[in-house]
Amino acid sequence: MLDINDLTSGILKCAYKVHSELGPGLLESAYEECLFYELEQAGFRVEKQKTLPLVYHDVKLDAGYRIDLLVENKVVFEIKAVACFNDVHLAQVLTYLKLSKCKIGLLINFNVKSLKNGIKRVIY
Repeated sequence: MLDINDLTSGILKCAYKVHSELGPGLLESAYEECLFYELEQAGFRVEKQKTLPLVYHDVKLDAGYRIDLLVENKVVFEIKAVACFNDVHLAQVLTYLKLSKCKIGLLINFNVKSLKNGIKRVIY
Protein backbone atom coordinates (compact mmCIF):
# COMPACT_ATOMS: atom_id res chain seq x y z
CA MET A 1 0.00 0.00 0.00
CA LEU A 2 1.44 3.37 -1.06
CA ASP A 3 1.61 6.31 1.28
CA ILE A 4 -0.19 9.44 0.10
CA ASN A 5 2.98 11.14 -1.20
CA ASP A 6 3.97 8.10 -3.27
CA LEU A 7 0.40 7.82 -4.50
CA THR A 8 0.19 11.45 -5.64
CA SER A 9 3.66 11.19 -7.16
CA GLY A 10 2.56 8.18 -9.23
CA ILE A 11 -0.60 9.97 -10.32
CA LEU A 12 1.39 13.03 -11.39
CA LYS A 13 3.78 10.86 -13.43
CA CYS A 14 0.76 9.66 -15.40
CA ALA A 15 -0.46 13.25 -15.83
CA TYR A 16 2.96 14.36 -17.11
CA LYS A 17 2.96 11.47 -19.59
CA VAL A 18 -0.44 12.46 -20.96
CA HIS A 19 0.48 16.15 -21.16
CA SER A 20 3.82 15.48 -22.86
CA GLU A 21 2.09 13.37 -25.52
CA LEU A 22 -0.98 15.56 -26.11
CA GLY A 23 0.12 19.07 -25.11
CA PRO A 24 -2.33 21.86 -24.32
CA GLY A 25 -5.43 22.82 -26.28
CA LEU A 26 -7.75 19.83 -26.02
CA LEU A 27 -11.03 19.40 -24.15
CA GLU A 28 -11.01 18.27 -20.53
CA SER A 29 -12.78 15.06 -21.54
CA ALA A 30 -9.86 14.06 -23.80
CA TYR A 31 -7.36 14.46 -20.98
CA GLU A 32 -9.67 12.61 -18.61
CA GLU A 33 -9.98 9.58 -20.89
CA CYS A 34 -6.23 9.42 -21.53
CA LEU A 35 -5.37 9.88 -17.88
CA PHE A 36 -7.89 7.21 -16.87
CA TYR A 37 -6.14 4.83 -19.28
CA GLU A 38 -2.64 5.70 -18.01
CA LEU A 39 -3.65 5.34 -14.36
CA GLU A 40 -5.17 1.91 -15.02
CA GLN A 41 -2.06 0.86 -16.97
CA ALA A 42 0.06 1.93 -13.98
CA GLY A 43 -1.97 -0.40 -11.75
CA PHE A 44 -4.08 2.17 -9.91
CA ARG A 45 -7.71 1.59 -8.97
CA VAL A 46 -9.48 4.51 -10.57
CA GLU A 47 -13.10 5.54 -10.96
CA LYS A 48 -14.18 7.97 -13.64
CA GLN A 49 -17.00 10.51 -13.17
CA LYS A 50 -17.65 9.22 -9.64
CA THR A 51 -21.06 10.41 -8.45
CA LEU A 52 -21.09 12.29 -5.15
CA PRO A 53 -24.34 12.64 -3.25
CA LEU A 54 -25.03 15.73 -1.21
CA VAL A 55 -26.41 15.03 2.26
CA TYR A 56 -28.34 17.92 3.74
CA HIS A 57 -30.10 17.54 7.11
CA ASP A 58 -29.94 13.73 6.80
CA VAL A 59 -31.52 13.88 3.34
CA LYS A 60 -29.47 12.42 0.49
CA LEU A 61 -29.86 14.67 -2.55
CA ASP A 62 -28.83 13.75 -6.07
CA ALA A 63 -27.28 17.11 -6.88
CA GLY A 64 -25.26 15.86 -9.84
CA TYR A 65 -21.78 16.30 -8.39
CA ARG A 66 -19.14 14.17 -10.10
CA ILE A 67 -15.46 13.74 -9.37
CA ASP A 68 -13.49 13.56 -12.63
CA LEU A 69 -11.26 10.77 -11.31
CA LEU A 70 -11.06 9.14 -7.90
CA VAL A 71 -7.80 7.25 -7.44
CA GLU A 72 -7.47 4.45 -4.88
CA ASN A 73 -10.49 5.88 -3.05
CA LYS A 74 -8.08 8.46 -1.58
CA VAL A 75 -7.23 11.15 -4.12
CA VAL A 76 -9.77 13.40 -5.82
CA PHE A 77 -8.43 14.36 -9.25
CA GLU A 78 -10.10 17.33 -10.93
CA ILE A 79 -9.10 18.06 -14.52
CA LYS A 80 -9.27 21.48 -16.14
CA ALA A 81 -8.32 22.88 -19.53
CA VAL A 82 -8.61 26.61 -18.82
CA ALA A 83 -6.55 29.77 -19.33
CA CYS A 84 -5.83 29.85 -15.58
CA PHE A 85 -7.24 28.61 -12.31
CA ASN A 86 -9.68 30.78 -10.40
CA ASP A 87 -11.10 30.61 -6.89
CA VAL A 88 -14.11 28.57 -8.02
CA HIS A 89 -11.87 25.73 -9.22
CA LEU A 90 -10.22 25.48 -5.81
CA ALA A 91 -13.60 25.73 -4.06
CA GLN A 92 -14.90 22.90 -6.25
CA VAL A 93 -12.05 20.58 -5.22
CA LEU A 94 -12.49 21.49 -1.55
CA THR A 95 -16.21 20.69 -1.81
CA TYR A 96 -15.47 17.35 -3.46
CA LEU A 97 -12.97 16.54 -0.72
CA LYS A 98 -15.51 17.36 1.95
CA LEU A 99 -18.31 15.34 0.32
CA SER A 100 -16.08 12.35 -0.45
CA LYS A 101 -14.31 12.42 2.93
CA CYS A 102 -10.96 12.31 1.12
CA LYS A 103 -8.04 14.35 2.42
CA ILE A 104 -6.03 15.01 -0.77
CA GLY A 105 -7.02 16.48 -4.09
CA LEU A 106 -5.11 17.26 -7.25
CA LEU A 107 -6.32 20.10 -9.42
CA ILE A 108 -4.60 19.91 -12.80
CA ASN A 109 -4.83 22.39 -15.66
CA PHE A 110 -3.73 20.73 -18.90
CA ASN A 111 -4.04 23.98 -20.88
CA VAL A 112 -0.53 25.13 -19.98
CA LYS A 113 2.78 24.97 -21.82
CA SER A 114 4.51 23.27 -18.89
CA LEU A 115 2.37 21.04 -16.67
CA LYS A 116 4.35 21.97 -13.56
CA ASN A 117 2.62 25.38 -13.82
CA GLY A 118 -0.82 23.73 -13.86
CA ILE A 119 -0.72 21.62 -10.70
CA LYS A 120 -2.31 22.41 -7.35
CA ARG A 121 -2.25 19.92 -4.52
CA VAL A 122 -5.20 20.54 -2.22
CA ILE A 123 -5.39 19.27 1.37
CA TYR A 124 -8.67 19.19 3.25
